[in-house]
Parts: sequence; C-alpha cells; structure tokens
Amino acid sequence: MTWQPSPDWQPLTTGTGQATGGVWRTPDGQVVKRLVPGVTDPRHHGFWERQALVAESGIVAGTAGLRAPACLGVERDADGITLRMADVPPAEWHPEGLAAALGRFAGCSVAEPAWGARDVLRDRLRTVERRGGWAPLTRAGLASAAVEELWARRASALAVLDGLPRVPTHGDAHPVNLLGRSGDDVVAIDWEQFGLGPAGFDLGYLLLATDLPLDDLLAAYDGRTADVGAVRCGATLVAAYTGVSRAAWAIERPGAEDHLERLARLSAVVDEAVSHAS
Repeated sequence: MTWQPSPDWQPLTTGTGQATGGVWRTPDGQVVKRLVPGVTDPRHHGFWERQALVAESGIVAGTAGLRAPACLGVERDADGITLRMADVPPAEWHPEGLAAALGRFAGCSVAEPAWGARDVLRDRLRTVERRGGWAPLTRAGLASAAVEELWARRASALAVLDGLPRVPTHGDAHPVNLLGRSGDDVVAIDWEQFGLGPAGFDLGYLLLATDLPLDDLLAAYDGRTADVGAVRCGATLVAAYTGVSRAAWAIERPGAEDHLERLARLSAVVDEAVSHAS
C-alpha cells in the first residue's frame, strides 16, 4: 500500500528540498516530514536520506550555536522515510545574533560522517555549467567585467575553498531555516545539506539573505578560535558564486527582480571574491 499522510495532519509546506515529499503538523503537535528517494550519492548535497540520518544520529542534537529539533521517530518503508520531529516555534532573530550562532557552531568539534555533504559549491557550479553558465546575464547586459572574471576563475576559487579549514556547516543557513531559539542558540530545520565545509560557508549564505554588510556579520561572528581571514574568504566566495548563479538562473523566469537587486548589492562582494580567486 502506498504511503499516505493521515487525513488529520495539517499541511505546512510542500518543502523545497530535493527529497522532501511534504511537511505536516499532527494534532499532538509533532512535525512530520516525508522524504522520497532521489540522489543516492551520500556525499552529494542533495542526498535524499541525509535529513533522517542527521536526526537518527543525534550528531547536531546538542551542538553549540546551531542544533536540530528533537527527533521523535524515523520510519522507513518501501516508498521513502517518515521523519517525526518536535515542533519549532519561530523566534525573532537579528542577523548579528544568527552570525554569532553560526560562529559558535563552526567552532564545534564534529566528526565527519560518511554521509555528510562535501563540495556543495563545486556540485552546484557543475549544474550551472551544464545549464550554460552565467550566459543569461551576459545576454541581458548585466554581467560586469568582475562577474565575467569570477566565472572564468571558478576552478581557482574552488581550489582556494579546498584549502580553507573544514568546519561543521548547516549548508542552507537562510533565516527561514534558522527558525527557533534555545537560549542563545538557534534551533535550525532542514539539515539536508549538513556536512563539513569550508570556513565561512554558512556565513556566505546568511550574507545573501540579509542587508547587513559582511563587516558587520564578521564582527558578530562568534568564532573565538576561527581564522577571521579564512572565514571572510570563504563567506565572500560562497556568497558571490551562489548569488550570481541564482541571478543567472532567475533572469529568464518570472519574479527575477529580487535576485537582480541582490546581484546589484553584491558588487563589492564580487570584486572581493575575484581577488580571493586570483
């Protein structure tokens, strides 16, 4: 019999993860996420089982800075995985508080699991290459000389990221996922891209989602033992390549304005990223 949600579950969202088949809240307050088979490479950022493995392992159940919601059950069947989690009430966070939490999380000692995401940006840029790179921006006259140079230097940039310290990363540190609060720590959802990544990776994603300058985020970043130069380099490269790639993808689709406005505000970050990739 094909798996179906209970009729008394309240749909919350269809989910945006590659493996997410739906999210619901049960009458007793649990959150249920359905994972459906997809990418089977355990190192790929879209590995379909990763969220369940994060929950089952408890690897980030008590980490400082960021932690996962309490796992209430993981059920596997022929069609996929049903993940049950404690509900996470949304909390009010300012960007500086999120940056501080990301820094504390990056400073945690976490053993890399065999199923942790690796090379997230490299995988994403390969997808961008298959789709024609940043050519849509060039055709629209929106690719500055720095943008063109950044694309040309992507192999060098990835090599720079490879040389940075590897730290625990949520992988999609957007405020929508940095949802709840436990004291000064964030209770984060959607750990699909969790792994060990280059220093500054999560901060780069946060930079794309806030209007706060990178200098302000770095000042708040609570990485007491972090190499600030490495964090800045990683955040700049990740934000620049991710932000420009999003704009190139969006430009030929409805609702591209937000991505293009973000691209315009990223000009200084793109310039700095070019210098890191040189």
